[in-house]
Amino acid sequence: MNGAANRAGAGATDRLVLGAALLASLVIVWLATRQPVIVAAFAAGIVGLGAAVWVLRPRQQAREAEYALPDWSVTVAAIDRGDCGVAITDRAGRLVCANSIYEQWFTAQHAPPRLPVDNASLERLAKAARAGWRDGGGAADLIEAGHQRWKASAQRAGRGDDYLVWTFTPLTPPDLVSEMIPHFEGKLGRALASAGLTLAIVDPDGKLRAASPGFAARATGDAAAILTGKDFASLMLQDEGDRISWARDGKRGAPLVLFYLPVADPDAHGAPDYDQTPSLILVADSGAGIGGGGGESSAAVPHLEALLAQLPLGLAMADRDGRLLFANQAFMRAAGKEGDPPPTYPTDLVVQEDKGPISDAVRRFAQGPASSGDIAVRLKGLAEDPVTLSLAGVRGLGEAAVLLGLTDNTEETRLKRQVAQATKMQAVGQLAGGVAHDFNNVLTAILGTCDLMLLRHTPGDSDYDDIQQIRANSNRAASLTRQLLAFSRQQTLRPEVLQLPDVVSDITHMLRRLIGERIQLSVTHDRDLGAVRADPTQLEQVIVNLCVNARDAMLAKGDSGKLTLATKKIAAAQVRDMQGAIMPQVDYTALVVTDTGSGIAPDHLGKIFEPFFTTKDLGKGTGLGLSTVYGIVKQSGGFIFADSELGRGTTFTVYLPVHRQSAEAKAALPEPVRAPAAQWSGGGRILLVEDEDVVRAVAERALTRAGFEVTTASDGDEGFELVSGGGQFDMIVSDVVMPVMDGPSMIRAVRQLRPGIPVLFMSGYAEEQLRSELDLDNVEFLPKPFSVQQISDKVGAVLAAAKG
Repeated sequence: MNGAANRAGAGATDRLVLGAALLASLVIVWLATRQPVIVAAFAAGIVGLGAAVWVLRPRQQAREAEYALPDWSVTVAAIDRGDCGVAITDRAGRLVCANSIYEQWFTAQHAPPRLPVDNASLERLAKAARAGWRDGGGAADLIEAGHQRWKASAQRAGRGDDYLVWTFTPLTPPDLVSEMIPHFEGKLGRALASAGLTLAIVDPDGKLRAASPGFAARATGDAAAILTGKDFASLMLQDEGDRISWARDGKRGAPLVLFYLPVADPDAHGAPDYDQTPSLILVADSGAGIGGGGGESSAAVPHLEALLAQLPLGLAMADRDGRLLFANQAFMRAAGKEGDPPPTYPTDLVVQEDKGPISDAVRRFAQGPASSGDIAVRLKGLAEDPVTLSLAGVRGLGEAAVLLGLTDNTEETRLKRQVAQATKMQAVGQLAGGVAHDFNNVLTAILGTCDLMLLRHTPGDSDYDDIQQIRANSNRAASLTRQLLAFSRQQTLRPEVLQLPDVVSDITHMLRRLIGERIQLSVTHDRDLGAVRADPTQLEQVIVNLCVNARDAMLAKGDSGKLTLATKKIAAAQVRDMQGAIMPQVDYTALVVTDTGSGIAPDHLGKIFEPFFTTKDLGKGTGLGLSTVYGIVKQSGGFIFADSELGRGTTFTVYLPVHRQSAEAKAALPEPVRAPAAQWSGGGRILLVEDEDVVRAVAERALTRAGFEVTTASDGDEGFELVSGGGQFDMIVSDVVMPVMDGPSMIRAVRQLRPGIPVLFMSGYAEEQLRSELDLDNVEFLPKPFSVQQISDKVGAVLAAAKG
């Protein structure tokens, strides 16, 4: 009623509009012509045209309305197929129409995707519906309801894409019998036949559907005989004692053992219907391996395979023709084919050049007397690392004639590479230590000369800035040598017992300036952390280097990131749970540095601690940052590990052992010498022994300017002669490594004459390295390069301690 009233109202409005338009047109014509005849003719034409439109309009509206309404009966007739179910739904999810097959499967009360199926199928249907509305099409590979299974698809359709057309196609169950028959004539059938086992598939009516060649040979004497359709019972003979034997062998035939297995889909719901399910029958001699008790030696093959399959050794068996009969998982894993089925021939696992030698070896061990041997082969994909293939001829195992052994030497290869790498790194470390020693002598001369020149040039002098630039570059070179020594673990450390959070807190402000404002810095500390023994200055260098690397990685990925520094307590039990053989099982305090940068590629992760290895652009890194960190950590008795994932960031973890010190050890520690040079002004007679002329000249001038009386010697022999010749000296300053007689040898000889004379060694080598090689007491050490002020202060401090 409301629709009719609306249409009536719309018609009245249309008539008023048309009348007004007609009247306006007549007025315009009258004003333009002033002729009554023309106005009358114009009015008559307009009225005639309006009448025609008025008559034809209802018919046109009727035709449009008829065209606009879809004829679903035609659609139902079009989709009424017998091979699949079809349903159409609108955007509201309502079922518009469906064919008879769909209604038979799901009834008209259910519209997809809400169907009476299991939950997993409902989720697949919901995803298909969303994909259909979004992308124009979606699919669900498996829909299950009880024993019925379908696959479904949803296609968007309609002039306004307002409908989904669903198609449901039934899935036929797999034909397991057809899948099993090819195996009867393959390796499985031959291996079982050699062990006295045969196979047959029997339909529920007792007719043979398939049989292995071994079954045909035992039943008829002809392995090629076709037994399909024959009655299974007619091939068997059952005596009074219910013993079953082959009918062909008569009453004296050996008893058989039959095993039945229904050929049913293991993934199907519910128990199989035995009245409709074929059976797989395994026929075995009662004396065979399965029945137990004696029999031929070949009957032990299945048991042997079961045993070999459980062993961690890579073992396989081949026949006389070189075909693989069996290979356990360890063999395939050692061959680099873990999870793959064994190949037809062992030669399929090696490179082309090794196929001939393997074939010849298998043939030789299969045909000759039982013996064993080894052959080196190269596996496909691993040609750079030859492996050893062991072969042994075996007898009495049916077709199995050769036993093959292949050992997974991946771990052994990795250890060999690690040993080679460690040897290389040790050689590089020794080279770096020697280079640093010689370079330190040069830097000592440069720095000392600069200091002496600066005493004569004040700020504002034309040469002052140039000298300062030389000194700054020399200090930079000295820093590089310290990095080399740190990498080679030969730098001089000043270890102290300290708390790791204190070191982190001391440099936090510097780190914030170093990484910039775009990177967020987060610092966290565990409670009850154990103290560690390390050089605080070197530990700060470790933290700075790791943070700088993290900053560069995050800036390379984007313009921001997060850097996290954390100190953690690692108990010995946690180390034990790591199941690693590298770290001793003691308590540790760990420093963890985590960034959100670009990460490290897996092939680079094992090289990051090598010297001069860098992934940065040319000229943007020395490649010594992480190698320096590694050297400092290892020299401090700790461990460092890196974990990284490309695009996700990197985590460096430094483990430092917790320092445990007894009360007796604390009481035995000597008091450190705290005597600055400013407190010593008494001068003194110094014997300076140094084989480098430039270093000796700089040291002599420095000590002379400080008020000391200096006597020089160019080597240990000359120095000893000065002392043994009656020279009186308050102190000896000597290099360690010198030709002919080195510094320690000279001091031993001198102390036989002057037991209490103070000694100051100066060297470019590390103090710890020297002290471990020296057996001298009461000697001090000054590392090269040193400045004029440093050697003057050190000599004054040693003399003050000796005189005081």
